[in-house]
Amino acid sequence: MLQRRSFLGLPFVALCGLPSLAKAGTSIETSKVRITIGGKAFLQYAPVTLAERLGFFKDAGLDPEILDVSGGSKALQALVAGSAELTAGAFDHTIQMRAKGQKIVGVVLFGRHPTFALALRKDKASEYRDPSSLRGMKIGVTALGSQTQFMVEYIALQAGVSPADMSFVSVGGGTGAVAAIRNGAVDAVVTGEPALTALTNAGDVKLVADTRTNEGTIGIFGGLYPSGTIYARSDFIDQNPATLQAVAVAMVRALQWIERASVEDIADALPEEWAKPDRSVFIASIRGTRDMFSPDGRFSPEGASIAYRVLSTVAPQLRGVQVDLAQTFTNEFVDKAHEALASR
Repeated sequence: MLQRRSFLGLPFVALCGLPSLAKAGTSIETSKVRITIGGKAFLQYAPVTLAERLGFFKDAGLDPEILDVSGGSKALQALVAGSAELTAGAFDHTIQMRAKGQKIVGVVLFGRHPTFALALRKDKASEYRDPSSLRGMKIGVTALGSQTQFMVEYIALQAGVSPADMSFVSVGGGTGAVAAIRNGAVDAVVTGEPALTALTNAGDVKLVADTRTNEGTIGIFGGLYPSGTIYARSDFIDQNPATLQAVAVAMVRALQWIERASVEDIADALPEEWAKPDRSVFIASIRGTRDMFSPDGRFSPEGASIAYRVLSTVAPQLRGVQVDLAQTFTNEFVDKAHEALASR
């Protein structure tokens, strides 16, 4: 069980002196942490990249190595295998692993909805009437077992279509999704930004289910569905509380920066190659999905319940399994980060 530490053992002056734990004289347990991300160039993961590029991790005394893998399930596997200390991935994974008896805990929520959309290839769009039309289709997802796949399965099940009546293909990140649509390898794809805006602007696809905005997410899932999460194994959290506190400070700073920044500022701060080949498309994709980022990094019991309900629908292994959702996340590090940053 994750120990709920008060952090009173850390000098109050050090906490108030953040953003730099190191400069305040407080030793973090390890400055070098490996963070896996299932598709770093997806906009939903921008807060992690911004925390890195704007120096927020460094200010907090951290020297992270960010490892980009092909999908969320791959990022989770790296964490479980011990080849990473942290993962930036779907909140779903904390519930799935808790149901298996493995203690994975969310420490910062940076994405308050999935930020993916289901897009049909244009020559398939005329065949689509409702989600029952997905039967028999080949659908590209970031990685098998990732949140992109669960989203389609949930939508299909609501229309009486079994996941077994569709086939799923792993296409990786945004560039892989675009290529899969344009070369006809799949009938539809679930992907994020900026790939979606590029595909829709070119007339390559028709969007039929969209979780890039609060409104779209609520329409599909009945509420905001927590998604982008920094999570870790509970044993690592217990052994490295000051390190996790530093991570929370850096991520909260990134979220606060995003809240204040213009769309152009955000685009300028992200890697230049993300905006290629068309910066105007990149700007449009940021503008259209701005509310995907959490304003404060906090989890809610309501959001966790929505995620559990959806997962219980698509994952047979979760049906009838009692999961203590309070153990899948903690707001303690984020709360302390807000206190510290407010006292600067």
